[in-house]
Amino acid sequence: MNENTPKQSVLKQYDARLVGERLKELRAEKGVGQNKLAADLCLSNASISYWETGKQEPSASAIFKLARYFGVSADYILGLTEY
Repeated sequence: MNENTPKQSVLKQYDARLVGERLKELRAEKGVGQNKLAADLCLSNASISYWETGKQEPSASAIFKLARYFGVSADYILGLTEY
């Protein structure tokens, strides 16, 4: 394998459902509803709902806000690492 060949872990596919599951879990752990999370982060309630159901994907700036809010890494939210 040469240095330009991607490693197996890099090839992991993005899963919008996992992002939604992680977001729901983080909200439950913190005891925060969708409405409060949306208000705290200046986002729409619909965005939170769509992310949790996999209908839409959060932007990079939204993932940044979520990671800071919940005290986790963006990689965790995206499913690249475990807690």
